[in-house]
Amino acid sequence: MKTFKKVNLFILSLLLITFYNCSNDSKSTPNQDGSAHISIKLVDGPGDYDQVFVNIQDVMIKMNDNSDGDNGWVSTGATPGVYDLLSLTGGQNAVLVDDYEVLAGELSQIRLVLGDDDNSVVKDGKPYDLKTPSAQQSGLKLKVNQTVEAGYLYAFVLDFDVAKSIVDAGNSDNIILKPVINASLEAASGIIQGVISPSDFQTEVSVTVDGEAITSYANMDNGGAFALYGVPGGTYDLTITPDPSTNYIGQVISVDVVNGQITDLGTIELQQYGAITGTILNAGVAVEASVSIMVGTDEVSVNTDTNGVFLIENVPPGTYTVTITPVDTTLTFATIEATVASGETLDLMEINPEP
Repeated sequence: MKTFKKVNLFILSLLLITFYNCSNDSKSTPNQDGSAHISIKLVDGPGDYDQVFVNIQDVMIKMNDNSDGDNGWVSTGATPGVYDLLSLTGGQNAVLVDDYEVLAGELSQIRLVLGDDDNSVVKDGKPYDLKTPSAQQSGLKLKVNQTVEAGYLYAFVLDFDVAKSIVDAGNSDNIILKPVINASLEAASGIIQGVISPSDFQTEVSVTVDGEAITSYANMDNGGAFALYGVPGGTYDLTITPDPSTNYIGQVISVDVVNGQITDLGTIELQQYGAITGTILNAGVAVEASVSIMVGTDEVSVNTDTNGVFLIENVPPGTYTVTITPVDTTLTFATIEATVASGETLDLMEINPEP
């Protein structure tokens, strides 16, 4: 069972103190009446669908009670609605509960109450009904066991894992919603955010925490923005995986995360593979040869064709030493320095043997 730790952020504390001290309503003296406040927002991890619509009817909480019974649940008055989960990526979220007042104590559980209709998925442009088991309609229970102290606002993030939550039982008439949701307290974890450029294709962004991936897609409708919520403090390898059909190169970036803070990576520029080509001739006659470069610690080698032409593909941007080795050992070629730009095919033109 995971217990969240509270981190008192200096700026958050100033905002709360200012807000409560300037108010004339029942929140004006929170430490005297023992009230805390909570907000709950919904985000989503990626899934292999065009859209995923989920009908959320209510968000309920249970204070100071970790039992499995139905007693003790209180509605937060969340506004019912049908949410497209796949729109809640790339830093987008839906606020389900905003500044709800509770008595200080332990917030033991959160319950997400789902409707039994208007749940659906769209795949390859075609909609399918999403069946919700009756047990889920009564409410998905999340145990958080978070102490809430008077005078503080606690912001919880519910990360709806679409990839794990939708079960395809083998045909379009039996797609089942079995929600898998991770709950985190924003101040007890960090957020990694940034922008992927270019953004006109799908790019996956992920980190691995205790063997489990936290994943998002760069939002193509929001300029390539992405956000990973609920990442505990530490150092991680952020893996960026562009759509392989685009010829853009994946990256791995080391990221330091601090609890209660947003790590903003700014704009991450993706680069495309390039290529090196040329023609090897001797007195106008094609030369049979192998042509090679070193990419990192790996040698990449190709042979010339019948016209003496060679092409080395999938070359990351950078400077390389091109080594030409003729089959005819009486011919000697010097090495050539070649600089490849992103997405460029560098043509070395005609290469002739040295005497």
